[in-house]
Amino acid sequence: MSVTVTFVGSGDAFGAGGRFQTCFMVDAPGFRYVIDFGATSMVALQKLGIDHTTIDAVVLTHIHGDHCGGLPFLLMDSMLGAKRTKPLIIAGPRDTQVRIGEICEALMPGMHVMSPKFHLSYVEMPVMEDSKIGPLTVTPYPAAHTGETNPTSLRTEIDGKVVSYTGDSAWTKHMPSVARDADLFICECYFYGKPIKFHMNYPDIVEHRDDLTPKRMILTHFSREMIPHKDEVPEETAHDGLVVNL
Repeated sequence: MSVTVTFVGSGDAFGAGGRFQTCFMVDAPGFRYVIDFGATSMVALQKLGIDHTTIDAVVLTHIHGDHCGGLPFLLMDSMLGAKRTKPLIIAGPRDTQVRIGEICEALMPGMHVMSPKFHLSYVEMPVMEDSKIGPLTVTPYPAAHTGETNPTSLRTEIDGKVVSYTGDSAWTKHMPSVARDADLFICECYFYGKPIKFHMNYPDIVEHRDDLTPKRMILTHFSREMIPHKDEVPEETAHDGLVVNL
């Protein structure tokens, strides 16, 4: 079995182009994980016919709703309708466990009294260090985004394949390391014609393209301003449901 990446959701926070929010599913022999789990991810998984209880781990880049807001619904359904029995790991930046608990309580008041019948564990990943999550190795890098979200870019490795992702971030000195020799580098490209604070935009990609050396790069997280230009750029672009074999 090869490693595959499914773009469950490839959109921005605001549903531009009718796209679902960020969620990238990586399948490797014996282990399935997702990078980010935006608020629309449960619907997106259903549309693709994917059972969320088959996910072994959720790996978060940062604590914004379009990247983690689907977790209360995943956890609630896992405890009620889906009757999950498989262990689940939620990994993310510092304070992930407390922050996800707060989000759960805000969206599903009273949820804190529920106890999962499956083993639920949290891993908070220090930046610039390798974190082991089962057979998966994740290396977070500092990202330049809203500070309160504890933002990171991620480099994930499993079964000899590297899938890396900028997360939401302006260009940083770490981006070449995040992308270097990655089998798939998923790169935010929020706006086409102008720079927007805290995000990678197409002008950044043009300026720094020679600094990025992955084996394959796909652009994602398009705003309504970027979407009309997605077929004009020479780079590969994401869409919901895209499957990539590595």
